[in-house]
Amino acid sequence: MKKIFYPICILSILISSCVPQRILEETKTKLTNCETESANLKKANQEAEDKLKSATETLTKNEKDILGLQRDTSILGTNLRLLQNKYDKLNFVNDQLLDKYNRMLAGSEKDNASLSSKLQGTQEQLLKKQDELNLLESKLNRQQQDLDALSAQLKIREARVNELESVLKKKDEATAALKKKLQDALFNFENKGLTITQKNGKVYVSMDESLLFASGKTAVEPKGVEALKNVAKVLEQNPDINILVEGHTDDVPMKGNGDIKDNWDLSVIRATSVTKILLQNSSTDAKRITSAGRGEYFPIDANKTAEARKKNRRTEIILTPKLDELLKVLDNN
Repeated sequence: MKKIFYPICILSILISSCVPQRILEETKTKLTNCETESANLKKANQEAEDKLKSATETLTKNEKDILGLQRDTSILGTNLRLLQNKYDKLNFVNDQLLDKYNRMLAGSEKDNASLSSKLQGTQEQLLKKQDELNLLESKLNRQQQDLDALSAQLKIREARVNELESVLKKKDEATAALKKKLQDALFNFENKGLTITQKNGKVYVSMDESLLFASGKTAVEPKGVEALKNVAKVLEQNPDINILVEGHTDDVPMKGNGDIKDNWDLSVIRATSVTKILLQNSSTDAKRITSAGRGEYFPIDANKTAEARKKNRRTEIILTPKLDELLKVLDNN
């Protein structure tokens, strides 16, 4: 949109004798505001996609961390059960020794001393195992607390990701519905110099030069006017759509001596001509529309053939659903 000021320059030259300076200044301001709003919305859309990507990556990492904690918890649980079994066996042995000790009290002092030593050793082992068991239980409790906290955080992040995905889904559904409405309205023109495509969350209505303009001219032909009026009706019914009208030319230099001196001039004036028809006798808010000339610098086909140049001589109406709901979700997060 670097050449968006050209419509104002040309318009000033063409009608400077009859349009007050104040109206011209207001038109400049409106065009500038539209360009700023379009740039902000594109930036916001990119930021939203970046945040969604970041949230998805964080979600994947958290899931991996939870799996690791679950594995550790499983291992600790196994170790706890093994220690418990050992503890039970030691208790059993201790009970046997106590029984034997009681039966051997009447025996020799030597046997009694040996049994006492064994009993003391067994008790020491038992206490040691009990300490290990307590330590393991404490560690297991801390791990469980960490797992619970991480699970809670994961649920919050999942809710945010789901909310973002829901808003983006609604945006895609609105874009698809808009494409269907345009296809229905322009049924008689499709594949006759007009194509409708959906990509990157936008709907592109591309019109060949043959449908809109005579060669080198900027006045829209009657069949083009009819197609544009059908587009205007759809735009009136969908107020939450931003509109960008782009004029494109081929790479053959123009050698004009009048108002149109080069391909920049031609693309800008053609975009403006299309915009005026879209707004003519229409309730569509002009603030929603931005007109721009791209010259020959965004070709569909870069080949230097007559067929390629014919494809490149076109006007595109690019429709983008507003992102107010998505921006609200991002602000809340």
